[in-house]
Amino acid sequence: MFQTSIRRGYRVAILILTLSPTMAAAQVRIVQTNSGADTIHLIDPANNSIAGEIKGVPINHGAAASPDGRTLYFSSEAERVLAVVDARTLAITKKVALTGRPNNISIAGDGSRVYVGIVSEPGAVDVIDAKTLERVKSIPTRGGIHNVYVTPDGKHVVAGSIAGRNMMVIDARTDEPLWSLFDEGVRPMAFETDRDGSTKRMFVQLSDLHGFAIVDFKARKEVGRVTLPEIPVEQRDAGPFNASPSHGIGVTPDGTSLWVLSRPNGKVYAYSLPDLKLLGGVDVGKRPDWLTFTPDSKRVYVATEPADSVTVIDVPTRKEVTRVKVGRGPKRNITIVMK
Repeated sequence: MFQTSIRRGYRVAILILTLSPTMAAAQVRIVQTNSGADTIHLIDPANNSIAGEIKGVPINHGAAASPDGRTLYFSSEAERVLAVVDARTLAITKKVALTGRPNNISIAGDGSRVYVGIVSEPGAVDVIDAKTLERVKSIPTRGGIHNVYVTPDGKHVVAGSIAGRNMMVIDARTDEPLWSLFDEGVRPMAFETDRDGSTKRMFVQLSDLHGFAIVDFKARKEVGRVTLPEIPVEQRDAGPFNASPSHGIGVTPDGTSLWVLSRPNGKVYAYSLPDLKLLGGVDVGKRPDWLTFTPDSKRVYVATEPADSVTVIDVPTRKEVTRVKVGRGPKRNITIVMK
């Protein structure tokens, strides 16, 4: 009887382990594009080592992932396609033709659509059905699109144009433009949410602005600007910065701080939310370009293009942890959780 109970318990344990893969910890990966190559690297934040490499996406620009982290999407400027990648095998499963040269991309909150910013004139946002992997629409814009985002609540698509000098907010349900703002080149953006998950404020980097603009999303207007700290002239990087001294911005997943990159200073600056009080800056290396956070808000990963590396920073202490060597010309990066 005792041995039968042991055997039954053993079979139950095996069954639980077999049928419940979610009991194991989900895999978190930092996905780092390398614009100067055809490779993309996956970094394991548990030990900051390279956990995988994707090949065959030349001049890769934007990156996005399905909600379950199992499918990755990358835009290729060289091939003018959206490359679809299986996150488990790291193999390219399809390349979707686009209407022009792409820049950054984003994905709907439910993973149903991928939005691709088309920087080629006259500009557009190509819409890809994530199920059929076919382009189903191309939304016209005023000028080529550099960055495109889906708001955290999934209700809006926000497209920023440098050449068109505007930011367009699109209804994600109807694909119709709702309102626009700015008469300046629009670059990276970040979003702050209200308690109900709706978009409260946007923090928008603009051409030739060493800092960011603050946009009240519901009021549809700019309400202020923040200029990043200055350092002595002899310590500054002289550039060139392609009219973008501040490029790369993000809100921590827990919503408590905003992190902003400075190219001339070679730093990332942290501001508390919602009061936007400067908390401090951290040296990250020359000409930082993009950043992403671990889901627990404890680490921020900053791509530094000239060094072909990613600087890892501890968010609570604002101290450098390490630097991870990646491919040539690292720029955009995202965080994925493979479930």
